[in-house]
Amino acid sequence: MGPIRALLSDAGLTEQQWRVLRVVQETGGIDPTQISERACLLLPSLTRILQKLEDKGLIQRTKDQIDRRRQIVSITSAGTQVIDDNLDASLAVIERTRAQMGEDRYEALLDLLNELHQLDE
Repeated sequence: MGPIRALLSDAGLTEQQWRVLRVVQETGGIDPTQISERACLLLPSLTRILQKLEDKGLIQRTKDQIDRRRQIVSITSAGTQVIDDNLDASLAVIERTRAQMGEDRYEALLDLLNELHQLDE
């Protein structure tokens, strides 16, 4: 995934930070446990990632209004801008990978990865 790393490095992000940002953007407000499941990250690693993203002003964490013990993570306008600035290039990398692998192999890989992910559930 060298091309993705280079792209994200230019944006000042790691692959894990990018995954977290995308999950948070796609879901709106979400709690850390759900982020860790969707981004395939361990909760202790996610805690550090969330802190770095918050320090960069890309996400914000607030207390849930119903359960004050629970945090809700949401994306900021700066976080949305980072995604907007890099999404087309990210999708282009994915499309190049798909073209290099061929459609059948690419789809088979996605199916296997989904199966692997479901083993954890």
